[in-house]
Amino acid sequence: MKLATLPNGTPDGQLYVVSRDHTRCARANDADTMQLLMEAWDELAPRVDRQYQALNAGGGVPFDPAQCLAPLPRAWQWLDGSAYESHGKLMDKVFGISAGGDKTRPLMYQGLSDRFLPPHADVPLPSEEDGIDFEGEFGIVCDAVPMGTDAQAASRHIRLLVQVNDWSLRKIAPIEMKTGFGWVQAKPACSMAPVAVTPDELGAAWRDHRVDLPLHVTWNGKPFGAAGGYDMGFGFHELVAHAARTRDLVAGTIIGSGTVSNENYREVGSSCIAERRGIEMLDDGEPRTGFMAFGDNVRMQCALPDGTPIFGAIDQKVIKA
Repeated sequence: MKLATLPNGTPDGQLYVVSRDHTRCARANDADTMQLLMEAWDELAPRVDRQYQALNAGGGVPFDPAQCLAPLPRAWQWLDGSAYESHGKLMDKVFGISAGGDKTRPLMYQGLSDRFLPPHADVPLPSEEDGIDFEGEFGIVCDAVPMGTDAQAASRHIRLLVQVNDWSLRKIAPIEMKTGFGWVQAKPACSMAPVAVTPDELGAAWRDHRVDLPLHVTWNGKPFGAAGGYDMGFGFHELVAHAARTRDLVAGTIIGSGTVSNENYREVGSSCIAERRGIEMLDDGEPRTGFMAFGDNVRMQCALPDGTPIFGAIDQKVIKA
């Protein structure tokens, strides 16, 4: 299935099914909101899937992703990982940012979840001096996960895949990290691509509980990176199990992969500015790329090898709050 949320005057919007080619959509008959679908997945998903199959056979109305809210406009919980080892190693080597401790444990923090920004909305932020950066990620949405669920069982709770831009304020992040507590000011609201998909929509590109596709990022219209999503040190099933180790996960919990990154980042590019600055520091002794300025645009998207769209595009401009 492919699903989107369109505005209807309420915070959670109206759930729609979207055709496989992203050209048409239809209001979901059996679930008004994405959250309702997640809470009653076993009962409602088969009905919504039948409507999805019918939509692919014809009918519906034109789909305009620019009108979409985030698929899940607000969530009970957003947990973001840092599962790409190449990104972590580079940040540690260049900036001395190291989690230390047990490397067999996934890195994860709990972020702002009361809103996810629409994929084509302007992003208001307070100051360019904060070091405005984008971070392209993949993520999953799970149904209710009982405490203590192991990775094998956790795979059955991964219901939807999403694409996320985890906005970061790089000048604030090291200040907050030194406190020993989590990020607050350094992590404003994330953005989410317009379409959430069930894993089967990826076919062979959903491999080992990872999105085996490149995430294409452009900054002000120029290619910035096309890192592949497969190189996670922990699969999404393992991230779900880690999060559920000592707590139940409520239906609709979103878990992110962290910045998509590959070991050959000099060839494929990066999914965030901080990584490019780190490469420049290794190669040239100092960073040459600045962070984002008001008026800058970032676009992120991926597709199957045959060109079939998956999540649609995040396409946003940064503006002064």
